[in-house]
Amino acid sequence: MKQWYMEYKIHKNRPGLLGDIASLMGMLEINIITINGVEDRTRGMLLQCADDEKIDLLGKMLKKVDNITINAFRAPKLVDILAVRHGRYIERDSDDRKTFRFTRDELGLLVDFLGEIFKREGNQVIGLRGMPRVGKTESIIAGSVCSNKRWTFVSSTLLRQTVRSQLSEDEMNVNNVFIIDGIVSTIRSNEKHYALLQDIMGAPSTKVIEHPDIFIRESEYDYSHFDYIIELRNTPDEEINYETFTGNYEGF
Repeated sequence: MKQWYMEYKIHKNRPGLLGDIASLMGMLEINIITINGVEDRTRGMLLQCADDEKIDLLGKMLKKVDNITINAFRAPKLVDILAVRHGRYIERDSDDRKTFRFTRDELGLLVDFLGEIFKREGNQVIGLRGMPRVGKTESIIAGSVCSNKRWTFVSSTLLRQTVRSQLSEDEMNVNNVFIIDGIVSTIRSNEKHYALLQDIMGAPSTKVIEHPDIFIRESEYDYSHFDYIIELRNTPDEEINYETFTGNYEGF
């Protein structure tokens, strides 16, 4: 059966409103999989039905209900599924639709978002921007756990500076999530590491690159190689300024 995401804004939240809508869906044999409030006075639902005509009919009927306005009625996107789970939409750049923004108090939402992305097969490149100690690497690991995927450090500064020049056969599994520090892999790397990096970037696997702007600046890869760009901040107005911490890597 197909799934749909439906979202409606409530103008007058009278008693029995949700019951009336649920009863209408029940008569049309449309199942409510998940329901939650999304943002302020907006309700989101994940629906399931085997008959497209019944879904079309539901949409037309609900447009005639005075107390609500239908905001969305579509096949569910990832952001829709997470909105119903967490009760809010992920902030997205209005100009660059591949960029998503989170703050540290939204780590649960970020981990869920990464976990859903990691479940997908094939080549994916995800950039993760953020200042030091904001929770970037920890979120990637937690997202890997949520997706039941193994993670492999290609380069990192989580415990100590890691620059790998080779990986074992198990570590090179395309089902793994490869974690790359964009600063370490470009400014601090050697030829063997960069050759390994090229092999990983060419593999049909999921790669998460911390500090993607430095990675793009110092390598042959560009913005078009990335499927998602995620920004993680301590506070919404925090500036992500690489100059304050890239100096420690210069001169190697």
